[in-house]
Amino acid sequence: MIGVKVKDNESIDRAINRFKKMVTRSRVLNEYKERQQYTKPSEERREALKKSIREERRRQRENY
Repeated sequence: MIGVKVKDNESIDRAINRFKKMVTRSRVLNEYKERQQYTKPSEERREALKKSIREERRRQRENY
């Protein structure tokens, strides 16, 4: 469970920003979104392959 304790003389906005950073770094929301809908293992493999191809093309463009 992610929680943030407000420090002495700390504004609420700053504490909220710290909380948001902790949530994004822990990837809780990403996992929640992934679990909202079932994807077949074959679809996951296909998407992973597409992603790797895109990344490889991007790397090749940068190195050129």
